[in-house]
Amino acid sequence: MTNLDIEAVQAFVLVADFSSFTRAGEAMDSSQSAVSLKIKRLEERLGRRLLERTPRQVSLTLAGNAFLESARALVAAHQAALSAFDEQKQRKLAIGASPHIIGTELPVLLERMHRGNPSVTLELHIGASGDMFTAYEQGKVDAAFVLKHDNRRQSGKFLFKEEFGWMAAPHFEHVPGKPLRLATEAAPCGVRAMALSCLDKAGIAWVEVFVGGGIATIGAAVSAGFAMAALGKRVAPAGSVDMTQRLGLPALLPRDVLMYSNTSDKQAQAYLKSFAAAVRATTS
Repeated sequence: MTNLDIEAVQAFVLVADFSSFTRAGEAMDSSQSAVSLKIKRLEERLGRRLLERTPRQVSLTLAGNAFLESARALVAAHQAALSAFDEQKQRKLAIGASPHIIGTELPVLLERMHRGNPSVTLELHIGASGDMFTAYEQGKVDAAFVLKHDNRRQSGKFLFKEEFGWMAAPHFEHVPGKPLRLATEAAPCGVRAMALSCLDKAGIAWVEVFVGGGIATIGAAVSAGFAMAALGKRVAPAGSVDMTQRLGLPALLPRDVLMYSNTSDKQAQAYLKSFAAAVRATTS
């Protein structure tokens, strides 16, 4: 009878979800090399190669695809067994996040989180970084994922740098001499303020022709060719292009993405590590 190391199986599932040994390691609070070793031993135990590894990507083999659903079920059963005596079966975690951090990839992010943490009820608040940081300080959310725009936000955990560009549909047309047509978030969005300040300093005329209520709505205006928008390249709509050089626009500086949390609950801490890894995975 072949006995499987449950942590190795969990590592395999996370690598399959994130397509990354590094992100899987972050979710497990482990290193890339440790995750790689666990999966190597799992493959030896099963006598099958589960993953194809190249310098730029990780993909499932036929055997890996065949094993994946059974592996998920095993990890879920193990987690259920560990929580069998918990008085509070379903736990709620409130997270605040900027729409410039969690955008169009939200369905994929939620699927990953639910599959790995079915006993956690996620209460997700989306709003301007300043508002989410204030909500965290006031104890209204357990954690906040925000863009650093000012010196108040220095003590958070650095996750990655968000690269911004002047994103537009390939068929977007700007008439020289006319104000630049913009789609923006409503004030007090920090990205909006940054973008408009850059244009003003460069002496470039602009006009807001669309004010959205989230990245999805702004992305729709961009995809339609109706306007261009200052967006993180990671969350910009598929097919959009950066018009910075083409139109001679001022470059937008990157912003640090920070996570704030002071929870001492081990399950919450593990969930937030997985959440952060899932968000990071969208930068790949």
